[in-house]
Amino acid sequence: MVNQMAMDDKTQLSDWHARPADEAFAHFNTQSGGLTHTEVPSRQRQYGPNRLPVLKPPSAWLRLFRQFHNVLIYVLLGSALVTIFLAHWLDTGVILGVVLINALIGFIQEGKAEKALDAIQLLLSQHANVRRDGHILSIAAEELVPGDIVMLQSGDKVPADLRLFQVKDLRIEEAMLTGESVPTSKSSEPVAANAVIGDRKCMAYSGTLVSYGQAYGIVVATGKDSEIGRITSMLKNVERLTTPLLRQMMQFGNRLTLSIGLVTLFTFCFGVLVHHFKVTEMFLAAVGLAVAAIPEGLPAIMTITLAIGVQGMARRNAIIRRLPAVETLGSVSVICTDKTGTLTRNEMMVQQIVTATRQIDITGSGYDFHGEFLQGGQAIDPTQDDILVQMLRGGALCNEAHLTITADEHKLHGDPTEGALLSAASKAGMNTETLHESFPRMDVIPFESQHRYMASLHHDHHGNGFIYVKGAPEKILAMSRAQHRGDKESALEPGYWETQMRRMAQSGLRLLAIAYKPVSADQNILTFADIDKDLVLLGIFGMIDPPREDAMRAVASCQRAGIEVKMITGDHTVTASAIGHTMGFRHPERVLSGEEIDQLSDEALQNAAEDIHIFARTSPEHKLRLVKALQANDHIVAMTGDGVNDAPALKRADVGIAMGHKGTEVAKESAEMVLTDDNFTSIAAAVEEGRTVYDNLKKSIIYILPTSGGEALTIMAAVLFGMSLPISPVQILWVNMVTAVTLALSLAFEPAEPDIMQRKPRASHEPLLSRFLVWRVIFVSLVVLAGTFGLFWDAQVSGYALARSQTIAVNTLVMFEIFYLFNSRYLLQPAFTRAGFFGNRYALYATGGLLVLQLLYTYLPVMQALFGSSQLAALDWLKVIGVAMMIFLLVEFEKSLIRARQRRADRA
Repeated sequence: MVNQMAMDDKTQLSDWHARPADEAFAHFNTQSGGLTHTEVPSRQRQYGPNRLPVLKPPSAWLRLFRQFHNVLIYVLLGSALVTIFLAHWLDTGVILGVVLINALIGFIQEGKAEKALDAIQLLLSQHANVRRDGHILSIAAEELVPGDIVMLQSGDKVPADLRLFQVKDLRIEEAMLTGESVPTSKSSEPVAANAVIGDRKCMAYSGTLVSYGQAYGIVVATGKDSEIGRITSMLKNVERLTTPLLRQMMQFGNRLTLSIGLVTLFTFCFGVLVHHFKVTEMFLAAVGLAVAAIPEGLPAIMTITLAIGVQGMARRNAIIRRLPAVETLGSVSVICTDKTGTLTRNEMMVQQIVTATRQIDITGSGYDFHGEFLQGGQAIDPTQDDILVQMLRGGALCNEAHLTITADEHKLHGDPTEGALLSAASKAGMNTETLHESFPRMDVIPFESQHRYMASLHHDHHGNGFIYVKGAPEKILAMSRAQHRGDKESALEPGYWETQMRRMAQSGLRLLAIAYKPVSADQNILTFADIDKDLVLLGIFGMIDPPREDAMRAVASCQRAGIEVKMITGDHTVTASAIGHTMGFRHPERVLSGEEIDQLSDEALQNAAEDIHIFARTSPEHKLRLVKALQANDHIVAMTGDGVNDAPALKRADVGIAMGHKGTEVAKESAEMVLTDDNFTSIAAAVEEGRTVYDNLKKSIIYILPTSGGEALTIMAAVLFGMSLPISPVQILWVNMVTAVTLALSLAFEPAEPDIMQRKPRASHEPLLSRFLVWRVIFVSLVVLAGTFGLFWDAQVSGYALARSQTIAVNTLVMFEIFYLFNSRYLLQPAFTRAGFFGNRYALYATGGLLVLQLLYTYLPVMQALFGSSQLAALDWLKVIGVAMMIFLLVEFEKSLIRARQRRADRA
């Protein structure tokens, strides 16, 4: 009973990495022979199966109903209800049709349910080799319980969180949790309690992959209590923020609805109380006013504009999973990027070689075989240097990896460090297959973490034998008696090598030393006694996961656009700083570690997040805290990543950006955008596309709102003057829908403005309608009112029938919109240019199409019956076109005044 209570307490602990393995055995009441078959059922009942809980996605019906949760839709539905009471069935049908079309568009766009948790399930191991009753059994991984003894070997997925107690040269790929590109060597010794995941050498975490060696471990956490389960819980609890556009539209919709309600109520009361109109007539007028004022085409135009942005981004290797993210990209002020695989290639490369006589730099990219050897910036021939030849040959022979070449990449099979050595040898013109034929291997001592080196014995078919040993520099130095100086050996100089090692490490390079030892041609067996002393040191390889060159340019482009780029990585501080320096990050010498983040309050972290651009040794919690801290500082945050460890922060960020090629499914399903080429450069292109989309949305809004405003003011003017309505509700819907589908939609195809990537990001709290845009809407609405109502008044005074007068008003409205379209293509720049008239062919198509529709509306009997229109004479058309043309001239004049004022302000 005591043991059971102790086990219950300790399964809640998360610091098994800091405790001896014996303590885990004691508290879980188990032994090295494993649990007995009689103990397992009670533990399975207590802890449940070793799998992750899955949330049920919202039903299709719920997602459909959510599309109607919009204040503007409520107003339209209310208007439809009024028309039902008045038995105006055509008006009802048109209004409800608009509502349903808008809802269906939104429903389709949200059709992809959340799959992040399902994707995490796929990462878990399906089987486990477990020791029970003293025998090794293969069981389903979900049957594991705390206290089980699990055997790991090369190629296995770790089935649960394990405290390792018996390790033989174990290396585990933990990039999905840590972001580190090199497999982690494991041991059984406890580490510091505050060690981050990447430094917990005595732990193996569920879902990671064993790349080499063997080990036994005791299960200390399963299912939701494991590290990957904890990330799953974080994903479920992370709130996905509303995008800036949706927040602005909600605010805009609330204010617009309130304004429409007040104006409609005033107009209704004025007509009934002042002019003594019938209540039913004023109901119809009020409905007409509400329908006129509501830009019912705006939701569809917004959705289509965003969808066009999605297509544009897809052409530039960015796949958008959630539609509003298109616009959000245009307002991003901070990009938080992972290092491994995002800024870097996730491929190790030998960048520097140090020998006893000189330092050699090697160019190239990842595992690619192309590159040069440089000394002092000058290219050299490595085959003319005996030490370099020996080092590169030894690195290729004392090696278990191999590289295969496909159509578009070099694929590594084996350890990334050994892959870098093969690539370096190939850059010098060496063929690794030929090397193994010329210098066959007779024996090998594999790399083991307790020895920290690998050794191989070779012959050369000419009566010579030799041993190559590669490993940790301090270990190889201790085993060496001399150093190679080209044509001779000389006494070892430890001080020189330690200085070089310190310098290389400060540059963020991972170090690997290599030495050799001549032996008899008859020796066929390699023992530890052969290599524990008397080695001749050849030199030290300095390796790095190299930055992407195009990513460097993209970072600079983002910085020019006023976007801060911050690196958040699980890698070491020195490495992160070195990559930051190469990438052009601001203040790369200032790095905040995960341990330091833990010491900061939320307020202190907000301050630090503003000034520091590189964060190292971070955990999923750190990444999530950093994103929240930046958002608390009013930043719109994009977070890039490819691992499971990035998923919570990807979901929380305003725009989560996952890598499509090397990214995990968990990261992709948590993100709003997936890069098909894993290229940071595509982010800069997506930001440009997002800014263009926002510009075009503003142009569409500034185009649509004056139309609605002019219509509403025209109806108000008619009520105030006690006249018949210049435009009926169904005619208003005709104008709104045909102009939205044709003219307003053409603005979605506007190309990017020339200075779009030189602007600073807009503030997250910036309203959708600035003071300038509000002024433009009011100004144009008044011009539309004057022209439309003026011509209607003139027609009525001239004795025209109501149908003919209303047809003049409708066509005047449409012609106003045609001329105003060309004003709206540029908010301030003049439209009196060839580009202003012909730069968007869709505007010309839309204008032509609308003119045809209006002719059908005016002269086709069916349309006359539906909408109450009437034929017009040539003189009527001349009046309509002449009055409507004035809006183009007036708005261009207004633009010129504003530009002149701006120039005066700039000179001042």
